[in-house]
Amino acid sequence: DKGVQYVAIRYTERLAEAGAVASVGSYVNALAEAFNSLYKAELVRNRGPWKNIDDLEIATAEYIDWFNHRRLHGEIGMIPPVELGDIHHHHQNVPATADAALASL
Repeated sequence: DKGVQYVAIRYTERLAEAGAVASVGSYVNALAEAFNSLYKAELVRNRGPWKNIDDLEIATAEYIDWFNHRRLHGEIGMIPPVELGDIHHHHQNVPATADAALASL
């Protein structure tokens, strides 16, 4: 969709103008690496060995659900991450239209 592409390109341009592109990429990579380490330690190593890939895929889906919906996170007030996301999104000012969202970029 051209609208989505435009928003993504404009967002990247704004980050570059602010000098934040490299730091955003580094931050995302660090988060991905941290989660991958947790996933391996908490699920793959601790609950394996796995009979087959299907068993691991099902366990992974269950782990992701637990990680987001039931895990109590001490750094955010002992609530699940999805609850913090809901609170955050509830308090955001959402533009009434897609045109308003694009204009804000």
